[in-house]
Amino acid sequence: MPPQYQRPRPSKQTILTRYGGWLPAKPEVYEAFFNDLLRTYDPKRPGAHVPAVQEFEDAIISSSDIGLLNLFEKAFIQSAPENRVRNFQQLLHCMDKIVVAAPKFQVSRNEQGEITSGEPIGVPLYLLLDLLSNTAAGYDLFRNTRFNDALKALLDSWGKYLQSSKSNNTLNNSDEGWFSKLGLETLDNGRGIFNDIYECPDETAVNRGFTSWDAFFTRKFKPGARPIQPQPDFPNFFIYNACESTVLRKATGIKEHDQFWLKGQPYSIYDMLATIQDDRVAQSFIGGTVYQAFLSPYDYHRWHSPVNGTIREIQIIPGTYYAALPDEGAEKSDPDFQPGDPRGAIIRSQAWLTQAATRAIIYIDADNKDIGCVVFIGVGMVEVSTCQVSVKVGGSVKVGDELGMFHFGGSTHALIFGPDVKLKFFDYVQANEHLHVNIPLAAVEI
Repeated sequence: MPPQYQRPRPSKQTILTRYGGWLPAKPEVYEAFFNDLLRTYDPKRPGAHVPAVQEFEDAIISSSDIGLLNLFEKAFIQSAPENRVRNFQQLLHCMDKIVVAAPKFQVSRNEQGEITSGEPIGVPLYLLLDLLSNTAAGYDLFRNTRFNDALKALLDSWGKYLQSSKSNNTLNNSDEGWFSKLGLETLDNGRGIFNDIYECPDETAVNRGFTSWDAFFTRKFKPGARPIQPQPDFPNFFIYNACESTVLRKATGIKEHDQFWLKGQPYSIYDMLATIQDDRVAQSFIGGTVYQAFLSPYDYHRWHSPVNGTIREIQIIPGTYYAALPDEGAEKSDPDFQPGDPRGAIIRSQAWLTQAATRAIIYIDADNKDIGCVVFIGVGMVEVSTCQVSVKVGGSVKVGDELGMFHFGGSTHALIFGPDVKLKFFDYVQANEHLHVNIPLAAVEI
């Protein structure tokens, strides 16, 4: 058995442990976000939509045979009273503003116009759809293939904007900029000083030389910022963290179909691996171990290999973007929200999303035969419409080598191990702990 690994220092937790970066912690910021979007809405004069939103509306209305618009109307009726967007036309109006802009810091002001607080809104479309997803009609709507096709077209259009030079207009030190004093404090929190750890095209520029929002979002660490801890006496015995992320949970004894993760959430290794037509692959992982963690919009968004090995197979699986399992709101044990708060159902649905959402699946045959095949799953949640893979089948990878990346938004990931792999997770791998990429997660017992 290899020795215990000691993490150099604990990472500082973000303001919200589970919802941090996804939903504003401060109610006044949440309200200010919707006030800004709805201030110019006039139901008597809705105005023309931007092309991508118009195409989305056309796709929803033309799907009368499957009733997508009817499901939308039901979701609005069923949504919690906290929902500020009350009908489909209001939703389209808000989308018009969001998909032609980059995510920003949202500030709230008092009557004198002075800033009282502020938080980054990393996933603005999610805020529009959050409470709709926590309804019975929303559950049906957001899992619908035609709906997700229409939504993907909208997200792809927005993604092109976020890759253009126009989208770097929030990469500044203004009150709503990501490089304001508050913005840098948020980006640095538990991660390190921005200029010290990230590769910046121009560290002296206010925007650090990033030419687009997407370039900023997919930024790289500097060499040495997240070092691999060498283990010369025990090569290949450690499983390393594939993503800079917050621990959701770890579980052993995976079954064919199970419900052990979160209350009321069915879990299926077959669906996770999308192997319904060929269950031989899934069968090899039954009885094994799953580790899952999620990324904040502030986090580093590239994936790294958890082991030394060879890429066996790669799959890109289309799926949902905003689907959630409707629930009764935050439970008593929720670390952030008051019991019954209806917001955040999709965050509470992350275990289920590993089998429902758009995702990239990478199979890695580890050099260590006691590990065997490791599966990395990058799950594109909410605003993420692209899971980009950097490796190729047959290629060799070392611990820390880049596997791929998410493009803008929020996301989660999982590692799956077979039943014969005996893992001992280190003590700091606990739910709601934010962990740096490339640190050891577990050791293999032999």
